[in-house]
Amino acid sequence: MTYTAAKRKLQLELIGMFPFVLLGKIAGHLFSLQTKHPVFLFFPNGDIGGSPQVNIDISHCIRHEKPLIIFSKKAGNNQFREKYNIEGVRVLDLHKYIDNKFLHFINFFFRGVLSVWINKQENARVLGGESIFFYKVIPHLKKHVHCVELCHLATWLPYSIGFIDRINYRVFSTEKLKEQVEKQYRENNLLPSYFEKLFFIDNAIDIPEYLPIYNTALQVYFIGRGAAQKRVHLVAAIAKTAYEKQLPVSFNFVGDVENVITIADFPFCKFYGNVKEEAAMKRIYAEADILLLTSSYEGLPIVVMQMMAYGKVVISTAVNGIPDYIVHEENGLLITATEENDIVAEGVAHIERLLANPEMRLKLGKRSREIAIQKFSREAFCKGYHTLLKLGANQ
Repeated sequence: MTYTAAKRKLQLELIGMFPFVLLGKIAGHLFSLQTKHPVFLFFPNGDIGGSPQVNIDISHCIRHEKPLIIFSKKAGNNQFREKYNIEGVRVLDLHKYIDNKFLHFINFFFRGVLSVWINKQENARVLGGESIFFYKVIPHLKKHVHCVELCHLATWLPYSIGFIDRINYRVFSTEKLKEQVEKQYRENNLLPSYFEKLFFIDNAIDIPEYLPIYNTALQVYFIGRGAAQKRVHLVAAIAKTAYEKQLPVSFNFVGDVENVITIADFPFCKFYGNVKEEAAMKRIYAEADILLLTSSYEGLPIVVMQMMAYGKVVISTAVNGIPDYIVHEENGLLITATEENDIVAEGVAHIERLLANPEMRLKLGKRSREIAIQKFSREAFCKGYHTLLKLGANQ
């Protein structure tokens, strides 16, 4: 969708929903928010995942500002919900009211309520992290409200371009995604002032102690959601081929992969399900040799950052932001094939290569760790968001 078409669509939507938003604004004045929050964070829900972990990290960075988190989408598993229980941070879960397509007028109503609550706050700031409700609310905010968008995936770009006049800063978790938006802006002949609103901030992780591991059989892990984009069936196919070839490799799956493959068909693999305990995940990272991803698209998954920090080898399809961090034969191995059968064959070939060359595996892992130390510090992460949200530098 072009910028002009998206703006026209937005204007028509605003006209259609006006009566319901107006009622919400009246209610917002009658029933005021009883707590003060200079920062409002719009997140989908408490589900497990890489993007939610970034949302949690941002919440920790600005907890001294007493932000209000607004959940707007029904949770699938809610396994990260407890991580949002941060001192100084309040959570308001509205999904029961606004995530119902048959009662969508209630969604319009709450846009009015929230806009009043936010507009009443002095020096209010709003940040949306992969939340469609963020885009729905910001057209109703006054100009003094500072709005920041966080984007991890290109999926949002044709839609979000309609809101860029109301967004002060747009933050991207990969350089590749920022470049895609710059290309989109050039195609729409947008002014230089729009480009000046675009920023890139690396995600953050804790850097663990380096402990080399010597497994008799290589431990290969898939870690992620059972989502279509992850193409878990290709990881399973690589595992099956390696098993049939009697390679000394063990395959492990972490996440709700039972949604996309029949785990009973793979008795030679180990399935952990969703693991939300931090200590358990640390053991998994420490014991692994290889992270294997066959995604059709990605931003920069937190699991890639974690495996890099632990000094492990990442084998991944060369999609989106992955090649910005995993350079083939420098700190990992990339799968460049696009057909599914070829992806499986190339994945197996990379594993065989690492089996035959243990020194290469150690070298790639150590280089990944060096890059992680350089790029993923929490200090730089928090400083970046403090700056874009116009918060005190010492928070």
